[in-house]
This record gives sequence, structure tokens and C-alpha cells, in this order.
Amino acid sequence: MDNLPKDPFMLLSVINMKLRDHYDSLDSLCDDLGIDRGELCDILAAAGFQYDAANNRFV
Repeated sequence: MDNLPKDPFMLLSVINMKLRDHYDSLDSLCDDLGIDRGELCDILAAAGFQYDAANNRFV
């Protein structure tokens, strides 16, 4: 996660853009980018966002 924004709102924007444009699931994004899914979800959850698998984005 070193190459991703530290600000949770900027992180949300980058992750949702990548999910929309390049990945069909959060798992595929995390696997491809070498991101710990739990850590990512924890950071975004602390800012009030949860992953919506049906829509493949954080809301």
C-alpha cells in the first residue's frame, strides 16, 4: 500500500476508479497490486466506507 494515497478519501477515489476501469472484483485488484485486502478494507471502513460486491465499489 506504499504507492497508494494515505488520505482515505483519495484512496477511495483511486480504488473505485481501478475497480471500475480494470478489475472485476476487489480480490483481483488486491492480488494484482499486492495489496492486503483486510488492511485496505480496514482503512476505508474507518472512514465510513464498505465494499459493495454487487456493484464492485466502495460506498
